[in-house]
Amino acid sequence: MTYKLIYLKSYNKKATRFIKKHRDLLKQYEKTLKLLEVDPFHPSLRLHKLQGRLEGICSVSINITYRIAIDCIIEYGKIVLIDIGHRDEVY
Repeated sequence: MTYKLIYLKSYNKKATRFIKKHRDLLKQYEKTLKLLEVDPFHPSLRLHKLQGRLEGICSVSINITYRIAIDCIIEYGKIVLIDIGHRDEVY
């Protein structure tokens, strides 16, 4: 099954700024998105639920430092992209 990624307008703005600032991560970022479409539960994405004030949101890794926050409800073949950035600053 292929999942459809839903890009919120706010996410697109953040992603554009992120890529401009971290051009060296573009290939890793693109690979993460492609893998997320194919298998959001792939071990290399390290999908996990966030806790505390971010409860209800999940995270997948671009690399050890950067991640993408997504809506934890992965159903009907859709994944909503919420935020992108440093693991300590997302959302």
